Order: sequence, then C-alpha cells, then structure tokens
Amino acid sequence: MIRPPDGWSITFDQIWDLLKDTLSGLCLRKAAQLPRLPAPAACTPALRVRWLRSRLRLNFTTESPPMTVITEFQVHKDNLEETHLEERKAPPLGDGEVTAKVDRFAFTANNVTYGVVGERIGYWKFFPVEDEGWGIIPVWGFADVVESNHADIAVGERLYGYWPMASHLIMAPGKIKQGRLMDVAPRRAELPPVYNSYQRVNHETAYDSEMDDDRMVLYPLYATSFCIYDFLKDNDWFGAAQVIILSASSKTAIGTAYAIKDDEAAPKVVGVTSQRNKSDVDALALYDEVYTYDALETIDAGTPAVIVDMSGNGDVLGRLHKHLGDNMKYTSNVGVTHFDANGMGPDFIRERSAMFFAPSHIQKRTTDWGPGEFEKRATMFWHQAALKSRTWMNIKSAAGAEAVETAYRDVLAAKTPANAAWVVGF
Repeated sequence: MIRPPDGWSITFDQIWDLLKDTLSGLCLRKAAQLPRLPAPAACTPALRVRWLRSRLRLNFTTESPPMTVITEFQVHKDNLEETHLEERKAPPLGDGEVTAKVDRFAFTANNVTYGVVGERIGYWKFFPVEDEGWGIIPVWGFADVVESNHADIAVGERLYGYWPMASHLIMAPGKIKQGRLMDVAPRRAELPPVYNSYQRVNHETAYDSEMDDDRMVLYPLYATSFCIYDFLKDNDWFGAAQVIILSASSKTAIGTAYAIKDDEAAPKVVGVTSQRNKSDVDALALYDEVYTYDALETIDAGTPAVIVDMSGNGDVLGRLHKHLGDNMKYTSNVGVTHFDANGMGPDFIRERSAMFFAPSHIQKRTTDWGPGEFEKRATMFWHQAALKSRTWMNIKSAAGAEAVETAYRDVLAAKTPANAAWVVGF
C-alpha cells in the first residue's frame, strides 16, 4: 500500500481530484466521463482503487501534450490595408470546450464588407483580440475538432460555419442537435444566432464533400441573395416595376438575380456593372437589361424602381437617385464592393434607403414560418444556384499564411475577377 509521507494529511478524495487534474488529452476526457462513485460511506478506499483500475485502463506518460499555437490574421479596424500575423499559445481548455482547427475558408468581397461595417454592425465582436484597434475578419469555411473537453463532441468532428481568419478557434458547444451545434461562448451570447450556428457535416444525410468549395464561397452569399429576394417580395417590391442591381457582376448580385428570375411574378431585373465586366454579365443571361456605370442616366427613369446596392459607391448611388427622382422607391444597401467610395453625396435619398442585415430578416422569417423553414428554402435555392454557377465560376485554392495574405490583398484591391473566388487556409 502506498502511504503519504509522515506529517502529511491527505484524503482519498483529494488524491482522486489530484489525479483527474493531472490527466491530459484523452485521459482527461475519459476521466470526466466516468460514472459517479458510490456514496462515501459505502465505498472503502480499497474498493475505490479497484473500481478506478477497472474503469480507467489508461497508459500514463510523463510527457506533456504538444502546445497548440494559434495563428491569427489581424487587420487594423480603421485601415484595412494594414495587417499583421499574430501568434499566441492556446489556453488550456475549460470544461465543455473544444479546439477546432480551421481547415479552409473562402475570402470574397463579402468578407471585406464585414471589415468595412465591422463597428457599425458588430462583426468585430465575434473574434475579439487584445488590442482594440485591431480585429479579425470573420470567414465561412470548414474546421475539424482536434481536442475536446466536451462529452458530446468527439475529436474528428467536422464543422461548417463562421470562423476567424486564424488557424484555430476555441469553442464552447451548446444546444447540440444531431446536425448542428451553437457556440455558446459568453462573448457571443448577444450576437445574431445565425453566425453562432455550426453544421455538423458528418451527420448530414446529403453531405457531399465535392461541394465543399462551392459551399464555402457561395452559401453565405446566396443565402443573403435569397434573403434579399424574399425581403423585396415580402414588401411587394416597394411598388417598383424594375429591380436595379448595382455591382451586377458580384456573386451576391448574381445570386439575387437567380432568385428573382425564378419568380415569374417578379419585376424585370436591371444590372449595372463596369465596362470591364459587362461582357461577362451579358453572358450570364440573367438580367433583362445591363448598363455600365457611365450610362446610368440612360436607365428608364419613368418606371418605379427599387435598388439593390452591392457597391456602396456614394457617387454612383447619388447619380442614380437624382436620375430616378420620385420613382426611386427604395434602396437596400447590401454590400460595399467599392469600399473606398463609401461616403454618400448630397443627392443620396436617405429617407428611402436602409442597410440590409440578413440575420434580421432570417429572424423575422423564423417567426413567420417556424424554426428551420427559412433555412430549408434557402438551402434548396443555394444548392440549385451553386450548380448553375459552376458554368462560370473558377475557384483558386492555396494554403499557408502567405496565401491567406495574397487572397486578402487581391480581394481588397478588387483584383479578383468577378468569375473567380479564393479558398485558403493556414
């Protein structure tokens, strides 16, 4: 029998607690899941030792587990051109936490929008960093659980959802269902639920890994497209007989055009794009009419119009508002592909314009239609539209910190062709 040194006073419960505290990795997870011991009065120390040996059956080692180093791509909140890589040691997992290793993610103009309106809408709050002047832009992609201190989430679980531009994320899974879970970390409690939800793809009956790239690039964009379409239809198109979509070559614009064209009762769709992209937009055959920015004043001003603005270009919006006058029924400001021209001029009609925030519309439809119905319809639309998009979209794949920065700067400078998209990872 092992006895404590003379002068020591230690109970078996203290030894048990010490043992559980010193276990690491798999040992810790198994120990946390062990059945409760019988009541102390009915369980002698000898019985406890025999029970522990029969249940644990572990090989112990004095080697420490490798330390996870998290690499983060941080950007200056007030100057998106300024970036740096930050490395830090991952803290030990708390009870109920897991470490997810970010595999790959898409980076598009949609992510630039997250950075531009980060303070206004709250995108910087998802993955905060110590220096308040800096932040991490959220991205959509896949990650794998590489360490778990949660009884219901195993190592190897693959998740699709909203990640930081980083190598790892420590999560607190909660509200776990067969096909999804939520990150219930305290910092995310007040943030829109749609961004806190993660798909457990290994449990999806129709999961197709061949669609991973399409899903990373297009699902968040086309889900927004479906939201825009449904929002306009829900408001009876604001009395408009034409939908004018600015930055018509952007993927969210194309998705919106797909959705509107599928509705035979919808108004006609007018696309506005650059001279460089006009031939590509014409080739899509989605828009009833296509104009370039220098020809805005030739758009029919006698027909009531609703504007879906993906560009955020104040000069373009001001000119179009002035041209349409009273027939500009409503402008939905969705994106900022021209983020450097985001200031609105004197001709911008503010009282009939508003920023579109997809999570708010999703929450409304959850109330209207019941839980899961909006997602079901949006997913069906996304899948069909993604298959159509394979005829024109090219995906660039790369890995490593340099690749992440290259993709970021390429998209930020608007150098990524309209028919291309980046998928990268650390």
